[in-house]
Parts: sequence; C-alpha cells; structure tokens
Amino acid sequence: MTSSKLEFSMQQCAQRLSATEDAIYVLGGRWTIRVMIATLGGHTRFNDIQRSIKGISAKVLSNELKKLEENLLVKRTVFAESIPVIIEYMPTDYSRSLRDIITALSDWGAKHKSHITNKE
Repeated sequence: MTSSKLEFSMQQCAQRLSATEDAIYVLGGRWTIRVMIATLGGHTRFNDIQRSIKGISAKVLSNELKKLEENLLVKRTVFAESIPVIIEYMPTDYSRSLRDIITALSDWGAKHKSHITNKE
C-alpha cells in the first residue's frame, strides 16, 4: 500500500478527529467501557455490575450508568411492583454496535501487552 493511501486529506483528518473526540467523550472515562462490557456480558442489576468490575465505587457506577443511559447505550427499567424494588440496566440494541470496538480494543491490548513484555 502506498503512503498516499494511508494519508487523509485535511478534511478527512478534521472529520476523523471530530468523530473520534465524540467517541472519546462518550466512552473515554476510566470505567465506561468496563461498565459496557459488564452489561453486554449479561450483568443487569446494579450490585451484579458493581461486583463484576473490581474497584468501582457505587457512586461512580451510578454516574457511569446515568451517562450511558443519556447516551442511549443502556436502558434503565424499574420494577416497582416487586419488593424490594428491582432496577435493571439493559444494553440497548444500539449499544451492541460497540461489540466490535470493544473486541478490537481487547485484542489490541492483549497484543500490546505481549509486545511490551516480550521486547528485547
């Protein structure tokens, strides 16, 4: 592949930077992707999510879930008729579009760790 095929025009670069900044705004927090992995992995109740993510506090998890709900990545459902009240956080169909991104990040992270630990 020639270097010209790898380069972006000024307009493409600006568009990619803007789109990447938007993605980082939504997903760039320390805990955000971890919370998405937990919900996409089937953890739907607050305590289950918190137990699945080592080190996250209840306050931080609550804020992350609110942010994800605002960005249409999880749907909060309250079952008020149950005692005690049950609240579930379900991944939306839209959030499933993150699976490939999360997989790519995970794969790259594993390769990077191997590259760093095996460097000469």
